[in-house]
Formats: sequence, structure tokens, C-alpha cells
Amino acid sequence: MNSQLFYGLITGAFFGFFLQRSRVVRYDKQIGALRFMDMTILKFMLSSIVVGMVGIYFLRDLGLVQLRFVPTTIAMNVLGGLIFGAGWGVLGYCPGTQGGALGEVRLDALWGILGMTLGAGLYAEFYPAITKNLAGVGDYGFITLPQVLGVNPWLVIAGFVAGALLLFRWLEKKRL
Repeated sequence: MNSQLFYGLITGAFFGFFLQRSRVVRYDKQIGALRFMDMTILKFMLSSIVVGMVGIYFLRDLGLVQLRFVPTTIAMNVLGGLIFGAGWGVLGYCPGTQGGALGEVRLDALWGILGMTLGAGLYAEFYPAITKNLAGVGDYGFITLPQVLGVNPWLVIAGFVAGALLLFRWLEKKRL
């Protein structure tokens, strides 16, 4: 097996384990997040983003990975966010938690997986038309926030980590 695939499998297994252990695959947690009443999912995902951000840039600085960016296109990001949000709101699962819920033998998650598969097929079918009409709207090319700010990426990472820690503290005080 390719080492990248192996590391991806191991990382995915750990991520799935933590999804299940933190109970974010539960429908009540999903609905609580959508209603801004339970911030468990926000805290879990923000923790994942922080760990991933630090880890990826650390590996980059060691020369073990190379980062490849996709172009920043506002219209395409907004469209993707609307599709993602609509699916999450209708079903009550996001893509990662659907797999975890199915692993817990909750068959309602199967509808989401079937919907994602259908949606991916439709998106692939209409991708040429979508990109023709939307790809140029808000196209900023291959940029990152540190490039825009003209600073070292670790400065942005440090700010993001500090902001996440402050948000966690505030959410704990509010008991969300």
C-alpha cells in the first residue's frame, strides 16, 4: 500500500474514532449545533482545524510535505457552502458524521450518503456550466491569508490558535 494512503487511512480512523467518542455523530448534537444551542461540534471541528493547521505547517517547515493550493473563488465557495449547509440542515448530518452514524448502524445516515453520491454526480455533470458562469466571479487566484497580510504563516497560525482558545474559554463560561 502507498504510504500516503496508509497515513490517510490511519489519520481517518483516528478522526472517526474521535468523532464517535465526542458524540458529534449524534443527531441531537447536530441539531443543537444548527440551533446554536450546543457547541460541541464547533469545538470539535475547531480543535481539528487547529491541530491540522499546526501539524501541516510544521511538516512543511521540516520539508516533509509540499502545500498545493486551489484558487480562491468567492462565488464557487458560496455555492459550495450553500449546498453543504442545505444538506446538513435537511438531514441533520454533515458528510463526516454521516459515515460515523452509519458505522453506528443508524440507517437514516444512509439517506445522506445516497444524497451526497447523487449530489456529487449532479455536480460533476454540471461542473462545466458552473465553472463557465461562476469561476471568474471573485477569482483571487492562488492566495493565502499570510500572503494577503504579508506576514509569516506562523503569525497567522498563532493568532488563529489564540482566537480559538479564547472562544473555547468563552463557550465554557457560557456552558455551550
